Amino acid sequence: MAEIVVAALSRTETGKNVNRRLRVKGLIPGILYGPKKQATPVAVSPKEIVTILRSASGENTLFDLDLAGKRRRVILKEFQLEPVKHQLLHADFYEVALDQTIQVKVHVEIHGTPIGVKTQGGVLDFVTRELEVECLPTDIPEKLSVDVSELEIGKHVRVSDIKVSDKVKVLTEPDIVVVHVVAPRAEEEVAPAAEAVAVEGTAEPEVIKKGKPVAEGEVAEEKPEKAEKKDKK
Repeated sequence: MAEIVVAALSRTETGKNVNRRLRVKGLIPGILYGPKKQATPVAVSPKEIVTILRSASGENTLFDLDLAGKRRRVILKEFQLEPVKHQLLHADFYEVALDQTIQVKVHVEIHGTPIGVKTQGGVLDFVTRELEVECLPTDIPEKLSVDVSELEIGKHVRVSDIKVSDKVKVLTEPDIVVVHVVAPRAEEEVAPAAEAVAVEGTAEPEVIKKGKPVAEGEVAEEKPEKAEKKDKK
């Protein structure tokens, strides 16, 4: 993969108004930090970061942050998206040492059509979509691939079943289920319950009274009984 270099500007001012002005200029705020290093506020182009996020390795991509002519090897640690338009708003960059291990989350990718789905009418349930691993920055896998084509109904793949390089240590608990095939809920199980409700409902039909509707939580005002007529003297 070609070397990626992202230009960054150092910034001294912080705050919502400053960040808003940065975005008007086509930049987003960010923070550069690392072990035993002071955090440095920076500003970068969101287009370059989005390109990295859309790459095969995504947020685990190693690249250089060029700050005032000095390159820092970093990884995208955190990022913030606008909730409606999903535009990139903020990014945190973690400076790594190539000879020291780091902990990252790697996406799980499944492929194949399970036997339990194809011939048994089951449903594939993708439970765990990423695993936490520890390795050197240059050994981070782009993804963890799982073949589910042999899964029958009731069968599963656990974390311990996933093969990884001997350079990668999986930190996620080995007994956690990653993906399994389950039987669909039978419609017959729902029908008797619905029928029972219908029978119970017809035993004592509710009398709907005409008149002004009563709002939830209110108590309908009882209509007073007519007073008995007094006997004529």
